Amino acid sequence: MADKKVKITTDSASDLNVLFKERDIGEFPLYVTLGDKQYLDDVDIDPTMIFDFYEKTGKLPLTAARSIEDFYDYFKSFTDDGTEVVHIAISSEISSTYDYALTAAKRLDGVYVVDGRSLSSGTGLLALAAADLRDGGANGEAISKTLEARKSEVQASFMINTLDFLYKGGRCSGLSAFFGKAFSIKPTLQLIDGNITVARKFMGKFDKNIIKYVDYTLERYDHPDMTRVFITHTHAEPAVVDAVRARLVEFGFAPDKIIETIAGATITSHCGKSTLGILYINDGDKK
Repeated sequence: MADKKVKITTDSASDLNVLFKERDIGEFPLYVTLGDKQYLDDVDIDPTMIFDFYEKTGKLPLTAARSIEDFYDYFKSFTDDGTEVVHIAISSEISSTYDYALTAAKRLDGVYVVDGRSLSSGTGLLALAAADLRDGGANGEAISKTLEARKSEVQASFMINTLDFLYKGGRCSGLSAFFGKAFSIKPTLQLIDGNITVARKFMGKFDKNIIKYVDYTLERYDHPDMTRVFITHTHAEPAVVDAVRARLVEFGFAPDKIIETIAGATITSHCGKSTLGILYINDGDKK
C-alpha cells in the first residue's frame, strides 16, 4: 500500500482530453511551433490552428520536447511536499522526452519515469492503468514496475487518410506519396518496439477501409484487456467514428469502455486530418 501520495503524470501527446482532469493525471505540455511562434500543446494551441496554418502556408508545424530543467521544475512541484511521481513518456525511439525526464528525475527522490514505448492514447492507456493502481493504494515503485511489465502489450495503431503530412515530415518518400495518392493507398501505422512501422496498406477510400483496419487489428491482437479501448482520431468524420464504435461493440467491448478522444496538436502535426486509430492493452489473457 502507498505510504505517500502518488501523482501520475504524462506528456500532452498522450491525448487523454478531459481524462487528464477527471483521473487526476498531470499533463505536461510539449512544444509545437507554427512559423516563428512557439506554443504549448493543449494550452494555447489546438489542431484546428494546425490545419489552418497548413492550408495557408503549405508548411508543417514543428514539435519539440521540453527541457530537462522544465521537467525538473515540474516534478519538484510535487516532490516538495513528499509526493511520489510516476511519469509516463512517449517512446524514447521517437522523442527526447523520456531521456530529458529521466535525467531530471535522477536529481530528485521518489520520481519514477517509464518509457511508454508508444504515443498518443497508447501512452494514455498506461497513464490510466497507473491511475487505477494509484487509486487502489499502490506506491510509485509498484506502479512503475507494473507499467514496465505491461507496456510491451500496448496495441497502438492508426490508419492514415492522407500522406501529405508524412511526406512533408520526411516519413515517406516522394515516390511512395505519389503512388499513395494515385492508387488511394491508406497505410496503417503501428508502434512496434517503440518505433513507428507500416503494418499494412489498404487500397481505396478511407471510410470503406476503416472497418477492415479494425478487424485486421482485432484479429492480430486478440487478447485485449476489456477495461478500456480508445478510438483516437484527428477530427475524423462522425459517421466513421460511429462505425468503428459499433464494430468494437460487436467484438465484445462494453459501450461505456470505449473512449473517444481527439488527438492534440503534437500528434496532429505528424499525421494530418482524419487519421484514426484503435488502441488497447493486449494482455487480457494474462490478467
